[in-house]
Amino acid sequence: MTLHQPPPQRTLDLFWDDDVTRYDFGPGHPMDPVRLALTMSLVRAFGLDRLPNVTVRSAPAAGDSTLALVHDPGYVAAVREVAGSGVPDLSRGLGTEDNPAFAAMHEASALIAGQSVAGAEAVWEKGGRAVNFAGGLHHAMAGKASGFCVYNDAALAVARLLELGAERVAYVDVDVHHGDGVQQAFWNDPRVLTISLHEHPRTLFPQTGWAEETGGPEAEGTAVNLPLPAGTGDSGWLRAFHAVVPGLLAAFRPQALVTQHGADTHVEDPLAHLAVSLDAQRVVAAALAGLADEHAGGRWLALGGGGYAVADVVPRSWTHLVAIAAGHPLAPEQETPEEWRAEVMRRTRQHAPQRMTDGMAATWKDFDGGYDPADRLDQAVLATRRAVFPHHGLLP
Repeated sequence: MTLHQPPPQRTLDLFWDDDVTRYDFGPGHPMDPVRLALTMSLVRAFGLDRLPNVTVRSAPAAGDSTLALVHDPGYVAAVREVAGSGVPDLSRGLGTEDNPAFAAMHEASALIAGQSVAGAEAVWEKGGRAVNFAGGLHHAMAGKASGFCVYNDAALAVARLLELGAERVAYVDVDVHHGDGVQQAFWNDPRVLTISLHEHPRTLFPQTGWAEETGGPEAEGTAVNLPLPAGTGDSGWLRAFHAVVPGLLAAFRPQALVTQHGADTHVEDPLAHLAVSLDAQRVVAAALAGLADEHAGGRWLALGGGGYAVADVVPRSWTHLVAIAAGHPLAPEQETPEEWRAEVMRRTRQHAPQRMTDGMAATWKDFDGGYDPADRLDQAVLATRRAVFPHHGLLP
């Protein structure tokens, strides 16, 4: 009899640079960089940055040749021009209400991209894990800013893994919004599997991510979209995730896993309409850690993303992510440190949450144990499985 051995504790490169908070669209914009500062403060308050297997590090900003892995050189030049002049370039999505121009737009965006690219290099070379919660800016296109995103660090990280020699990379996006920019970057590339769970495009930006979007002619079945009905809560969200993601990763056999953990699925998020708890977000982060160990040799790069409940939700969600990646998960019932709560009040004039939980059970029923063809969530899962599972030799 062979005894089950727990997976080895893996190294974690945690990417942080104070200058990522210069990614600032100005007062009143939902993408408030305080959410990043408060996350790192909570990570430090729990001592996660001082664990023996954790290295906190920064990386240089992505240079033009790296940005060119995904972005048109003319677009990069336009970002610099608009940042310097303040004159909008609406054809490039720059200087819009979603993406206002600011002086450090190129430098801050390239810095965030540099952290994610370095994270990709770290997981490929070390076979370990990396986290850049400032990243996950998944809407930026090759030649256009979109949805608060200037440079697509997630797509750049995947492209760097391919450049380093990876033959199969999986990208799983659990942000409430469709990961459209990453999907578009690898639409016709059979080496990359993109999976996005998101609120249905009928009710949320960017109005893409239908189940029928399955990849280009040379990569059919490698774009996977699971649009969920508005109002979906923990049980449905977790049911959908487990009905689609583990089976596809097992079939695809990625050599590295890149994940995007937008916290805007949360019931308190002001810009979307799902009803997911912090506890379900933690369950999915833990599931993806296990799937990386099982199917990707432990190579796992985790990114942040959206999330606009900047004090109540984002710092707790991404601190759980860091703790899970470090192999030292935090107990949900654990209290948030008093010094961190004081910092939240000082920075935001809001009362900080008292515990690392929303008090939810975060349970679900397995889809393969039976489904209801009249249920809207089960209909969504079935549509996605029928669209892509046969391409991977799986039964819908």
